[in-house]
Amino acid sequence: MSRSLRKYESLPVYQKSQELFDLVDIISEALKEDDMKESLQVQMCSNAALIQAKIAGAEGGGLYSLRMQNAVLIKLAVQDMFNAVSFASMVKINEEDYVQLMRDKVEEFRVEFVAWIRGFDKTYDIPDNWAIRFDTSTPEQEKMEELMFDEDRFFDDFDEDDFGEGDDGGEDDLDDK
Repeated sequence: MSRSLRKYESLPVYQKSQELFDLVDIISEALKEDDMKESLQVQMCSNAALIQAKIAGAEGGGLYSLRMQNAVLIKLAVQDMFNAVSFASMVKINEEDYVQLMRDKVEEFRVEFVAWIRGFDKTYDIPDNWAIRFDTSTPEQEKMEELMFDEDRFFDDFDEDDFGEGDDGGEDDLDDK
């Protein structure tokens, strides 16, 4: 059974993340047997998977704050993944030195990542009550923030076909399987 290509999978940033994922898979399999092997494999692979999940998550929602939150998590995952590859080289459990190859792939990803986040719509946002993006110190600013949220535009992003008829997520759905 084949599935159709999801919209985010055609994005250059996602395609570069797939290259990172493939490289991490090769590197993690090439690690020498060592007490740290399993831990480093998990660290590398989970971060590579997290990058892809967060790209999908950012594309799934239009609010700038949520998209940027995913972007920050992606950046941290890339750094953590690279650190694991570097550490594996430093403690000499790599058959080959993959650090430069990983550095090159990370740089290719970074270029696409920057282009991707520059395309986020900064005007489509709401306050997140954490005061990271918004300064709510003045009544004027609070009023401006209230006006920024466009409920109609927010709900236009939802397509009823995506949810399917009668899909309430209840126990009845389990009986059909």
